[in-house]
Amino acid sequence: MERSFEELVAEADAVSVAGWDFSWLEGRATEQRPSWGYQRRLGERLARASAALDIQTGGGEVLAGAGAFPRVMAATESWPPNVARATALLHPLGAVVVADEDEPPLPFGDAAFDLVTSRHPVTVWWDEIARVLRPGGTYFSQQVGPSSVFELVEYFLGPQPEEVRRARHPDRARRDAEAAGLDVVEVREESLRTEFFDIGAVVYFLRKVVWMVPGFTVDRYRDRLRELDALIRREGAFVAYTTRFLIEARKPGA
Repeated sequence: MERSFEELVAEADAVSVAGWDFSWLEGRATEQRPSWGYQRRLGERLARASAALDIQTGGGEVLAGAGAFPRVMAATESWPPNVARATALLHPLGAVVVADEDEPPLPFGDAAFDLVTSRHPVTVWWDEIARVLRPGGTYFSQQVGPSSVFELVEYFLGPQPEEVRRARHPDRARRDAEAAGLDVVEVREESLRTEFFDIGAVVYFLRKVVWMVPGFTVDRYRDRLRELDALIRREGAFVAYTTRFLIEARKPGA
């Protein structure tokens, strides 16, 4: 029996959105993955490192699945539910999780790490990354690119200015990395298809990825959600496109 709009929305509005695990969306939404395999390549770099830092680790799920950690492994996270989740997941694997407000400075000394990583950081403080890297050290990151899922964003917020659409562009990341004194050795970008198969998936996604539609609540957008529910039932899915880019930069030196 087909579930009602109210049932789907109530379920998605009540479920926990702690951590950075999207398994709740299995069968309800799909997102094409970048071809480069970030987690596998992260594991290759961790295997060669002696001291590594993962910034904005979320619930620690991506780092935990990347493979064996180096002798020194640290991670930072700002959101308290994620700090608790990452601590429970990463401490048994040998990583220390540090609660950090995602504002400079990073709570580590100069030249503390030969590898700094981050998957989908909200902000990137390039000068701080350069500071905590040892000479010859590497920053390796997969980031959300410009206009990601903007079909969904603009469904709720309306057309966005061009400067907003072009925010988080890989060209800017390259410039900022170089301005911080790092040598960029690789940048790759891909556009990827995302599909939402029911309105509950949309509600869950917007509750979890809070910067997409700031201030999103079911009550605030109930009418618009009801219209989107009708569209999904009619067409089978709501389709949007994400962009992802991979960037690797190295600190000059040994």
